[in-house]
Amino acid sequence: MEIISTIGRRKTSVARIFMKEGSGKITVNGKDYKEYFAISILQARIDQPFELTNNTGKFDLKVNLVGGGISGQADALKLAISRALVKVNAENKPALKASGLMTRDPRMVERKKPGQKKARKRFQFSKR
Repeated sequence: MEIISTIGRRKTSVARIFMKEGSGKITVNGKDYKEYFAISILQARIDQPFELTNNTGKFDLKVNLVGGGISGQADALKLAISRALVKVNAENKPALKASGLMTRDPRMVERKKPGQKKARKRFQFSKR
């Protein structure tokens, strides 16, 4: 099997992955993913596509993560893994799509408007 590369995005995070057959080793920015994502909930999010498609421990991943916070990065990585698993085997798509893993989350931070403190919050009003 050749190396499969895909991309996943969430908020301002971008995850580029390179997947090949192996023993299940996931390297994120030069570190093991359990060290990079110390919170167990985020680790479970990353493992979710593999568990749904019964591919746990079959692929090695080399991941480049840029931008955002760790939660957005974990979701970007989850999308990239799901896309790669569909490239490997198209039969994985219905299970991943049913769990909502094939959809890019479009929610972004709303921009700050001029004349206001934040995106929606106004400056304090003073009558006198």
